[in-house]
Amino acid sequence: MQKLPIGIQTFREIREKNYIYIDKTALALDLIENYKYSFLSRPRRFGKSLFLDTLHNIFEGKKELFKGLDIYDKYNFDETYPVIKIDWAGDFKTLESTKARAIQILKENQRRLDIECDEKFSPSGCFEELIQKAYIKYNKPVVILIDEYDKPILDNLENPERALENRDFLRSFYVMMKSNDAYIRFAFLTGISKFSKANIFSGLNNLTDISLKPKYATICGYTQSNIENEFSEYLQGVDLERVREWYNGYNFLGNSVYNPFDILQFIDNDFLFKNYWWESGTPYFLTTLLKKKHYNIPDLENITLGDELLNSFEIDNIRLEVLLFQAGYLTIDKMIQKRNRIEYKLKVPNLEVQTSLNTLFIDTLTDSIDYRAQDSIYETLEEGDLESFKTTFVSLFASLANNNYTKNRIAEYEGFYASIFYAYLAASGLNIIAEDVTNEGRIDLTILLEKSIYILEFKVGKENALSQIKEKNYAQKYQEQHKNIYLVGINFNREKKNIEQFEWEKI
Repeated sequence: MQKLPIGIQTFREIREKNYIYIDKTALALDLIENYKYSFLSRPRRFGKSLFLDTLHNIFEGKKELFKGLDIYDKYNFDETYPVIKIDWAGDFKTLESTKARAIQILKENQRRLDIECDEKFSPSGCFEELIQKAYIKYNKPVVILIDEYDKPILDNLENPERALENRDFLRSFYVMMKSNDAYIRFAFLTGISKFSKANIFSGLNNLTDISLKPKYATICGYTQSNIENEFSEYLQGVDLERVREWYNGYNFLGNSVYNPFDILQFIDNDFLFKNYWWESGTPYFLTTLLKKKHYNIPDLENITLGDELLNSFEIDNIRLEVLLFQAGYLTIDKMIQKRNRIEYKLKVPNLEVQTSLNTLFIDTLTDSIDYRAQDSIYETLEEGDLESFKTTFVSLFASLANNNYTKNRIAEYEGFYASIFYAYLAASGLNIIAEDVTNEGRIDLTILLEKSIYILEFKVGKENALSQIKEKNYAQKYQEQHKNIYLVGINFNREKKNIEQFEWEKI
């Protein structure tokens, strides 16, 4: 049995030391043959760095490493090229540290290519000189591979001024590729965010974004076929359907994929279902955004974005929905063609992200997480014990009302109540639908269990919530499923900041 490549992003090490490798070389060859400048956006820990290193070995002609892989007899490995590799791993808390890291990266490339730049202080000037001197020395156009092109920006989202400084520096750095096009054979950039071309990629108007091209949908990540074949020996006796629910679901307009980090950690930890990917990098910038702007959390379940929004990112005007998609906390549910434009309906990809993201929402909205409440919520709904369900939330809101931060937030944010309900239910791992569409309107929240369905309506003030459920016959949508259906109307009191009226009927 081959070893698991946990934490290994070096193609040579994986191939020489018999680690399992999911063959992506057919896609690598297609990319090389069809594009000169291309860009791939994927969430963190998704295999971008390994794919980049695979390209590096292809262009340096390391044919022996590719024996048995798709590309082995289809590519001319005798045709080698000088490779400039830029990996933005490091600390970027000041503009000076970003420039220092750029100089360090360029020095590493100079040593590897046996080239010395006369320019010692300007990263942009040295980058341009390195491209030209490599072309002259090797009598071949150069290959440029840039990993995590946006890291110096994303590391500073909590400090927009510093993020903008780093963005402007990177723009002046990357533009050197455009002015030296004649010396370049191929350039490939990876990252998480997709800044508009008029922004960080100013001048690179020939850069092709392959992130949502269907044929490259599986360029990073593991497919269901990989799980059932290449990983079959590792997953003997494991409930693969549950694995799919927890870790699959990322959709880039092709076959859905698993995050490789999750699968490798899941196997290595004796098949323990846990939030591996989420815990590997807490998204503090999301907390900052949520506190600055008032988002109605259930709305995130029904987001539709136009193509121009989905594929853009602006530091000085960050949209939470775009950031959640590009960072991997939302993924594409389906693409919608509307006359002369395209829209994308988004969704949470899987159970890992659902539970983790909503736990973050709870912590942000309330400054505390009551895990006992989550357990109680799940149990009372399974048992149809709505009085205990009510008691749990009354107690929860009562504890929040004593917190000065929460008091202020409730006063200004009408969606707070529904957001707390939604976040606790979603974080409990329940199957829920926010803004559930019927032929009479939209149900605020539907909870789907094996034997029961709960239809919830929320109101602030005197309007009766249960009456609306009945008047609009929301239950009709689910009556053919022959399950117990509970209609639950919940009214909140602004002054008391708690549930004022809780009515329910079973039909």
